[in-house]
Amino acid sequence: MSAGAAAPHPAPAVRPLTPRGARIAADYLRRILSARVYDVARESPLQPARSLSRRLGNHVLLKREDQQAVFSFKLRGAYNKMAHLTPEQLKRGVICASAGNHAQGVALGARRLGCRAVIVMPVTTPRVKVDAVQALGGEVVLHGDSYSDAYVHAVELQKAEGLTFVHPFDDPDVIAGQGTVGMEILRQHQGPLDAVFVAIGGGGLISGVAAYIKAVRPEVKVIGVQTADSDAMLRSVKAGKRVQLADVGLFADGTAVKLVGEETFRVARVLVDDYVVVDTDEVCAAIKDIFQDTRSVMEPSGAMGVAGIKQYVARHKCKGQTFIAVTCGANMNFDRLRFVAERAEFGEQREALFAVTIPEERGSFKRFCELIGPRSVTEFNYRISDARVAHVFVGLTISRRDEAERIERHFVRQGFATVNLTDDELAKEHVRHMVGGHSELAQDERLFRFVFPERPGALMRFLAALHPNWNISLFHYRNQGADYGRILVGIQVPASDERAFRRFLQTLAYPHVEETDNPVYRLFLR
Repeated sequence: MSAGAAAPHPAPAVRPLTPRGARIAADYLRRILSARVYDVARESPLQPARSLSRRLGNHVLLKREDQQAVFSFKLRGAYNKMAHLTPEQLKRGVICASAGNHAQGVALGARRLGCRAVIVMPVTTPRVKVDAVQALGGEVVLHGDSYSDAYVHAVELQKAEGLTFVHPFDDPDVIAGQGTVGMEILRQHQGPLDAVFVAIGGGGLISGVAAYIKAVRPEVKVIGVQTADSDAMLRSVKAGKRVQLADVGLFADGTAVKLVGEETFRVARVLVDDYVVVDTDEVCAAIKDIFQDTRSVMEPSGAMGVAGIKQYVARHKCKGQTFIAVTCGANMNFDRLRFVAERAEFGEQREALFAVTIPEERGSFKRFCELIGPRSVTEFNYRISDARVAHVFVGLTISRRDEAERIERHFVRQGFATVNLTDDELAKEHVRHMVGGHSELAQDERLFRFVFPERPGALMRFLAALHPNWNISLFHYRNQGADYGRILVGIQVPASDERAFRRFLQTLAYPHVEETDNPVYRLFLR
């Protein structure tokens, strides 16, 4: 369901509100209006995403639930549930299963209400969330690889210790607490509003938001956003019954739920207008988009609403409409940022990857680079391995997805066999980091690291200065977004050309370090 692959078509109309849907919405309206959340929660701002709005040609607003005390909306539902417990229940303590954000809400609520809180979390939970729960006084138990695994273990502990279970989504009081997000949206934005985009894991947030919006402004669409590897709600709605996934993706850990709740399914199937499925690259691009407008870094699930808006606009060619995305969480592991930055370029359709076959002869490397022209090179990997042909892994900047196909055809017309790898997960995840290895053909090879200003033409200047009798046997370059670039290059230089090669290095005037004697090179590349 990628935006780049689908043909544009009119946006679906608002689903008619059935009598059953109206009853559900009215019931939850009363619950939401009387929800107790503001002992711990704040009314989060509704912030214009000005840069994104200009790019999309639509008015985009962000409901900043990432600004709550636990950096997520989850404290609303957790506290509302706990505030409705009896003194006897609070005295025994509470327990929950959570991938992290609900856990922090329960821990904060327990501290506020003065009760014990046991939190069962998947072992895959980002460390930042585990530490946050412990800092709030929660007793953390790590179990299983997903929320569903943690849930089963939490139920066992709840029965064994007589604790009260605080469900992260499948509970009317929790849903009502989350529904206060929808209440605030309509209070804060009383003008034209076309759609609200909400990430779905178990369905608690979208159920509450949809219930309030459909009770007050039924003409506003509520659109659920799921990742392609954790789309339990969409599959359930299509099947007409809850569908349990065998596995879920863990990148968007906050929405990695194998089975949606009974109550959330009951509500969502009649009140949610439409669904959008996004992939990892689109989520990474959305994280970048939100950062550019807010200077805040969302966790993957927190950016899914924006990813959904972008895909929806691209698919339906929307112009001049008003959309709201709930940025529902910002508990991001810092270590994930490297991956996010890498994959955001694909999500924004700004980078294309190719495997290009060129003749293994002097000058062909330079000729291929000339063919690239003024286009910015993002990556260049090559290792000599065959006496006849060379296989080059190359990344190029693009402005739109179909541009990659045009570049591929251009290379082929010029006699270079080319495979477009832009959508190849193996290439993006692994192969780009593995091009290389030993080579028996790398005779007289010398290895150098070069640093040069990251500007157009710098790479061609390097190649133009290179003596035609010296063959490039290894090449690695990756644009890291800095103002200078780094190249690792192997050059086959006969001993008799030593003096000429030294003059070449002096003339080139790029800072360089020879690594021919580096043990890493000798172990893995020589």
